[in-house]
Amino acid sequence: MKKIYICFPEGKHKVFTLSYDDGCLADRRLLEIFNKYSVKATFHLNSGLFGANENVRDRIEEGEVKKLYAGHEVSAHTVNHPTIARTPKEELVYQIMEDRRKLERIVGYPVRGMSYPNGSYNNRIVELLPHLGIEYARVVGGHQTFKMPENYLKWQATCHHNENSIERAKEFVDLHKTQVLYMFYVWGHSYEFDNDDNWELIEELCSIVSGRDDIWYATNIEIFDYMNAVEKLKFNVDRTQVINPSHMSVWIEIDGVKKEINPGLQSI
Repeated sequence: MKKIYICFPEGKHKVFTLSYDDGCLADRRLLEIFNKYSVKATFHLNSGLFGANENVRDRIEEGEVKKLYAGHEVSAHTVNHPTIARTPKEELVYQIMEDRRKLERIVGYPVRGMSYPNGSYNNRIVELLPHLGIEYARVVGGHQTFKMPENYLKWQATCHHNENSIERAKEFVDLHKTQVLYMFYVWGHSYEFDNDDNWELIEELCSIVSGRDDIWYATNIEIFDYMNAVEKLKFNVDRTQVINPSHMSVWIEIDGVKKEINPGLQSI
């Protein structure tokens, strides 16, 4: 009897991702480190708070967004960072849709994810997000494990970068059970490295996890899209054929052999 497992791209069983909020000037230095180690991150931006103004300082300029974050993901964080659990639904719709609109005009692709500003959300917001084009949303805090999310609209990271992230990174690279999908997800704010004077921490973390053959390096939306595609695979009863109805290839493992499943129908 066949034993079939879902894999990440190229048959890998581990994925590493990062998520940083607010679009502060320190993102420039952070991105230099991420690009140096070829890791990928998602950056959640407030489209109404670019540059220095009466509300904030030390924010990146709108004109540098597209080039600065190239190769990574730009995601929503509301227009001006309100505590959205306290806002009426009309304000909530404005904050999310207008943020998407402005960011999409800048980066040139649909913005489909977000992180909750101030960590604020409730069930009413979670239920509304899909109607606003938001397919995943990151909460604050970390569960200190490498599990995949059960609900992408309440997506919690493994840890903040100041919460034992080096220890978690060492654990992650040593994970060897290929029958399990593992995700290591680190979140934070780039300005915290300036405040805490600990830039060496994120450099060490990236050096530990980078360049490994068994790890997929992905943005938040890439993980969401890939997992959405594998969940749509349609197998026949005998598991000799599979239909991949998505536009992207996905990977499975059949009795220990990794196989790429292209869009359409194919024998396995």
